[in-house]
Amino acid sequence: MARDSLIRQRVKPEVMSPVGGFPQLKAAVEAGADAVFFGVNPLQGDGRADGTGAGFHARAKVGFEAEALPDIMRDLHGRGVQAFVTFNVLVFDRELRDAERQLIHLAESGVDALIVQDLGVAKLAREICPDLPIHGSTQMSITSAEGAELARRFGASRVVLGRELSLQDIGRIARATDVELETFVHGALCVSYSGQCFSSEAWGGRSANRGQCAQACRLPYEMIVDGEYRDLGDARYLLSPGDLYALHQVPELVRIGVDCLKIEGRYKDAEFVALTTAAYRKAVDEAWAGLPLSITPQEEQDLEQVYSRGLGPHFMSGTNHQAVVRGRAPRHRGVRVGTVQGFTERGVLVDLEKPVKPGDGLVFDPANWRKPQGREEGGFVYQVNGAEGGGQKPQGQAQLFELRFGRGAVDPSRIRPGDPVWRTQDPTLNARVKPLLDATDPLYTRPLAAHFVGHVGQAPALTLTDEQGRSVTVTGDAPLSGARNRALDDTTLTEQLGKLGGTGFHLAALTTDLQGSSFLPVSALNALRRAAVEQLMELRQQTPERRTQPVLSERVEASRGRGVENHDPRSTFHTPALHVLVRTPEQLDAALAGRADSITLDYLELYGLKPSVERVKAAGIPVRVASPRILKPTEQNLQKFLLSLDADILVRSGGLLEGLQADVNSSDPAHRAPRTASLTGDFSLNAANVLTARALLDMGLTRLTPTHDLNAQQITELAGLVGPERLEVIAYQHLPVFHTEHCVFCRFLSEGTDYTNCGHPCESHRVALRDEKGVSHPVMADVGCRNTVFEGRPQVAGTHLQDWLGAGLRDFRLEFVHETPEQVREVIQLHRAFLNGEISGVQLEARLAQVTDQGVTEGSLFVPDGFDVLPPLPML
Repeated sequence: MARDSLIRQRVKPEVMSPVGGFPQLKAAVEAGADAVFFGVNPLQGDGRADGTGAGFHARAKVGFEAEALPDIMRDLHGRGVQAFVTFNVLVFDRELRDAERQLIHLAESGVDALIVQDLGVAKLAREICPDLPIHGSTQMSITSAEGAELARRFGASRVVLGRELSLQDIGRIARATDVELETFVHGALCVSYSGQCFSSEAWGGRSANRGQCAQACRLPYEMIVDGEYRDLGDARYLLSPGDLYALHQVPELVRIGVDCLKIEGRYKDAEFVALTTAAYRKAVDEAWAGLPLSITPQEEQDLEQVYSRGLGPHFMSGTNHQAVVRGRAPRHRGVRVGTVQGFTERGVLVDLEKPVKPGDGLVFDPANWRKPQGREEGGFVYQVNGAEGGGQKPQGQAQLFELRFGRGAVDPSRIRPGDPVWRTQDPTLNARVKPLLDATDPLYTRPLAAHFVGHVGQAPALTLTDEQGRSVTVTGDAPLSGARNRALDDTTLTEQLGKLGGTGFHLAALTTDLQGSSFLPVSALNALRRAAVEQLMELRQQTPERRTQPVLSERVEASRGRGVENHDPRSTFHTPALHVLVRTPEQLDAALAGRADSITLDYLELYGLKPSVERVKAAGIPVRVASPRILKPTEQNLQKFLLSLDADILVRSGGLLEGLQADVNSSDPAHRAPRTASLTGDFSLNAANVLTARALLDMGLTRLTPTHDLNAQQITELAGLVGPERLEVIAYQHLPVFHTEHCVFCRFLSEGTDYTNCGHPCESHRVALRDEKGVSHPVMADVGCRNTVFEGRPQVAGTHLQDWLGAGLRDFRLEFVHETPEQVREVIQLHRAFLNGEISGVQLEARLAQVTDQGVTEGSLFVPDGFDVLPPLPML
């Protein structure tokens, strides 16, 4: 259970490295990783319903073959490295059979843990193999102790916290739960909360929750403020964050009691893995020993050089919206080395802040004056000349040099004075990292403790104990004889037993039990050592014995029998209902006039909720309030506030759902409170299959809205598995493509760093981001200052509504963002006309396209060809 104050057991955090292939795997091991994480592709004959051939992991383009996994695990365990396999995607109903087979294979192959996003799959994996640890992925959007406890409810013993948390937030969570905590310390930042990004789904027919992120956050956008274009100068990549670099926060993370520090980057090369792993390995060792960090300026520059969009601690050091997104470029920049001053007949004059040498790869950054279309100028330097008139400047200040490139490599007409110059490649970096990549013998070794027993007249015995407490004892073939000259002593034993080159071990401690002046040939002592090391390695490489059993059929059958076994999908539980969600008082007026069957209030300003709740009640219409999707440790009072409104709740946060369980089920009568509010789970709980949907419904939800990762047919099939009366589907909405801690209002419409000094431009301005196709996407802030970027075109279900009705679905939601009251009224009227049989689904869609400003889209509801390549689960 989450508690107000908990003293965590202090542990030395693991350093976990990303692995996309065998070169990265070797680099991580030799640089000192305690653990690695990677994906595993499906077994032959299995696969995902999207036909990608990828496994159930969030980097569809990289991963090891399932058949190679047992050997990989033996090798890693021999080197003392754990392997956590990513199973961090939402799993569709048609994939559950293959997912179960894959889970059994992973468990039997000896993986140390699974990193899981899907709540139902986490519970399934736990039931398949109770001995296999489950880690809740960052894509569970865990930002509170309550979120961690929800993951534990579904079988997780560890959670990966959201990258948007500060050190103070992490500390508060650590004091409130004993669930193991893992946090990212280095690598790319998603602008959206992991698990809450639907941009790829909306715009590319692919899903970030399925390992197919299209990186729409790295594209350029224009800002539209109150209907007018706002010139932001060199900032054009308004949603592209810099990269996380929290090495200097390692001592505080150690003090807090975080269990694992994680490096992001399964698409990165072996050089990146080697350098980052080595840096954080050293930092953790020093912090654990109470020593100051000793990283050198050159080592820090190497981390920036190997891959960087601009390094910083970002959210971990606290909120500063001016720092997270610079906006000049979305890609690797490396190290800034100078500024363009002019040109010569054969080169470019640059004021150099850092040394540049032949062979360096440079790029000229034109963001000051040119839009991002087209390539940037750059190339490899072949000559560096001191420029006349450069003069001598004090150490550390820029000096003028002429840089020459290969013929035709750089077009001077596309470069201007004032352009920053970046070094994207440094050939000497490869030389510095080469030992970690090309080592033939193990570089990073694990400690061994040796105990030698030598009694004259008895066979000698050597016991080796590894860092995890596993021991082997080897006995010599013959008894020890008395020494004629030099007898065995600690010095000789330390020298000979310490010869562990090529083994992956080093001798950390030696104890002896010597009786009598004994003699043992060096060859015999070495043979004893080799035999003990060989036996210990065999022990370390043993695959753990685990009990596995398939349980899916039983679980699905149990779910099917939950009170809906006799359901006829043609029956009507109630007449179709239109649930209308509004975000402004003006939209509320239109919803009241349109006599919506229920109204949900999703306001930025909490203090405006109470009067609006009373207005809806006075009209005799059921009312709900929408919760935020994210709740941080300091925002838990929102739960009490929402309950105080005496309205039903649209639950968007897993942590809030868990907190509401505690209110009802608390063992402490003083904290137990009866809950009168009816709860509806929203899309952000990411119910993608019957297992997750049923488990969430069992937590007290009246209805549930499926994740936006499901297409229209999948929604129909899910209704047949859980009962259509338990689902509320969205027929009209602007898909929430990004949900981000980064506030574009604060960053680009103020000079403030957070809500305390930004002036709250979100309350006085309407903002949209216009993409390269000319579509404007509205941006709105919530009570926690988090921004949601909405798809500019409404997503409509017109052509699917008849099928949904045929499946027994009766609860349809209409969601509005920037619509006028007139548009709200007309959208409600058109859907009412469809439900009354006055217009067809095709006519509905056509009429909606006329009502809206930018047309409509089918969006995530589109059913692709070949979707049904896998057979469905048995329907009700």
